[in-house]
Amino acid sequence: MTPGQRLTLTVEKPAAGGRMIARHDGAIVLVSAAIPGEVVEAAVEKFQRGTIWARTMRVVEASPDRVEAGRDWSCGGNVFAHVAYPRQLTLKAEIIRDALTRIGRIAPPETVPIAGSPTDGYRMRARLHVDRGAIGFYKEGTHILCDPALTRQLLPATTTALLDLEAALEELPKLQVLDVEVAENCAADQRAIHLVLEPNANGRQLASLPQIAGVSGISYGYDLAPRAETVWGSPEVTDTIRVTDRASAFDLTLTRHARSFFQGNRFLLADLVSAAVAAVPAGRVLDLYAGVGLFSTALAARGDCDVIAVEGDRAAADDLAANAARAAGKVSVRHQAVETYLVVEPPTGIETLIVDPPRTGMSKEAVAGVIALGARRIVYISCDVATFARDTRTLIDAGYTLSELRGFDLFPNTAHVESLAVFEHA
Repeated sequence: MTPGQRLTLTVEKPAAGGRMIARHDGAIVLVSAAIPGEVVEAAVEKFQRGTIWARTMRVVEASPDRVEAGRDWSCGGNVFAHVAYPRQLTLKAEIIRDALTRIGRIAPPETVPIAGSPTDGYRMRARLHVDRGAIGFYKEGTHILCDPALTRQLLPATTTALLDLEAALEELPKLQVLDVEVAENCAADQRAIHLVLEPNANGRQLASLPQIAGVSGISYGYDLAPRAETVWGSPEVTDTIRVTDRASAFDLTLTRHARSFFQGNRFLLADLVSAAVAAVPAGRVLDLYAGVGLFSTALAARGDCDVIAVEGDRAAADDLAANAARAAGKVSVRHQAVETYLVVEPPTGIETLIVDPPRTGMSKEAVAGVIALGARRIVYISCDVATFARDTRTLIDAGYTLSELRGFDLFPNTAHVESLAVFEHA
């Protein structure tokens, strides 16, 4: 099998990561830019560990769900752009069910409902890369930049602001910028930018950076360093989120720094928070990987939960503390790694756990600490189907049952899907 060799393939089903599965002479082929049910001619990209990687070059028999994407499938978050949106949602449900079957070794639910989103301008948080003065996303599997405007994930005003930032940074040719982090609120009337500089870059050069239309503040710092310096304006944005929980509804106000992690979809944010809050009964709650306090402060605002919120990242923990201060003592903050907290300060009397880990899922130490707490309910929010399925297997082996599962399409046109699962222990 050599690169460039052409194969005629019948596409079978989706695989995690955005490619589709086909077979050639018994070998699995992971083929891009295809749809299950299609017959495609694909060019081999590589052959590795018995698996062929290939790219669709010509569609021989097209799916009725194929659409004209009008954008480069390989440019930062477009791997499903050639698939009609309703079919994207069914593919993502299949991806979740397949991971639970193969990795979790459980019979998945017959259906996994996926909440859909508008596909344009949905993204209110993004990390872009800088190369020779240009700001953009990477093409899939490369370090080649592509134009973020072509993905249509960002609002036009956001991409315009990035172009203006490019022009402003051209006046500082000796300043080495690695990445650009953009954060907006849902209404997009606040837009903050954080510049991640090379380790030896002199951030004081940014003192001459001019005001940029549509940007409310700029800060800078260094990768993995906790400190951020404000250049001008406010590097924070604030949202008021309408949370609906069963028969009640209330407003939640959250502020976050541009460098803090936050959910990225402006259209589904309120739905995700509402679903998580509705899954938590009144009582004592432990929120692990709490971020800036999205779920903790929502439960506190509901008024019938006392929450311990644990966050290891310094930037997010600072925002968490500020947001928790509005919660009238209902949220107690711990700035510690989850693993450390569960060993050094394991709480008692926890009735419900919320976990929202990074893409790597919970570490072995974290999941062992979670199980040791013996909470009757775990609400698990996941951004990676493989690690979610792995952790599901571990929780089931510890006596939990998966009682509820649903998805949120926070990143349309990509293969990513957010899962919200409820585990219960007798």
